[in-house]
Amino acid sequence: MQAFVEGLPKVELHVHLEGTLEAEQLFEFAQRNGVDLPYATPAEVVAAYDFNDLPSFLAIYYKGMEVLHTEQDFYDLTMAYLTKAAAQNVRYVEPFFDPQPHTNRGVPFDTVINGIYRALQDGARDLGIESQLIMCFLRDLSAESAEQHLDHALRHKDKLIGVGLDSDEFNNPPRKFAAVFERARTEGFKLTMHCDVNQQNTQEHIREVLDLIQVDRIDHGINSLEDDRLIHDIRERGLGLTICPISNRFCVQNLTGNEIRRMLELGMKPTINSDDPAYFRGYMTENFQALADEHNYSRDELQQLAQNAIDVSWADTATKDRLGQELTAYCAA
Repeated sequence: MQAFVEGLPKVELHVHLEGTLEAEQLFEFAQRNGVDLPYATPAEVVAAYDFNDLPSFLAIYYKGMEVLHTEQDFYDLTMAYLTKAAAQNVRYVEPFFDPQPHTNRGVPFDTVINGIYRALQDGARDLGIESQLIMCFLRDLSAESAEQHLDHALRHKDKLIGVGLDSDEFNNPPRKFAAVFERARTEGFKLTMHCDVNQQNTQEHIREVLDLIQVDRIDHGINSLEDDRLIHDIRERGLGLTICPISNRFCVQNLTGNEIRRMLELGMKPTINSDDPAYFRGYMTENFQALADEHNYSRDELQQLAQNAIDVSWADTATKDRLGQELTAYCAA
């Protein structure tokens, strides 16, 4: 099974590039940019990853971003992730980035997106890993800030496939951003939003995501299983759910393997992803392997999860067909 998982062709739809900042890179960028760190070694950084819910994770996550200053930093960060992903047979990825924590401390939007996009182009050429980029707004900031960053994004429209919404969900419902997401849709962007696990008013938020925002995909969304109508509507609309098992285990002390299997049984389209792999200590292979090890997922179940990611990706039809044929051939062999 381990060999099967390692060789499985994979598609990743839920990974935050800032969440791929490994402890060794943190020191490298801090030294490069003259940033003082409260840690003496990378091991001390990892030891500080003591979080068991979303707010405690975000506090560390945003602090880590402060070492990123230059276009080369964002290029190196992205290229390091792509190199790891390619080594795990990730063939296609739709990564997130969060511009607001960078622009709010004086890093220009152009610096952020140009560094990332240049790496994505080089990753396609040198590593054979295709990608399309998603910009996320922080839901604990204002809708006005989101509007301003959508304006920035429109100057780089050719570099982006969609927009998303992440960060602290508490008292920040989807409807807060209805106008900016409607505008993004009219500009041709695909839409997705985080519906994190076990948040306050989670069913209401998922309903808003479906009916008010009318997303093209849902990030996380495990709690949809608690409402039969949500299950029906998500399934009927063919919406993918980008689930992150190891991330869930950190934040809610549960790999959510039973819930993912239930989604498969119900005909929903869950996918497997790494979320913030440097912090949660697991990239794509580790997430698939955890389901196999701890919940006895079969090869057929893992293949279906991999196929779901192809199906609900925002790749063009030719790319989806090619990725699906590779997956089918691998599993048959």
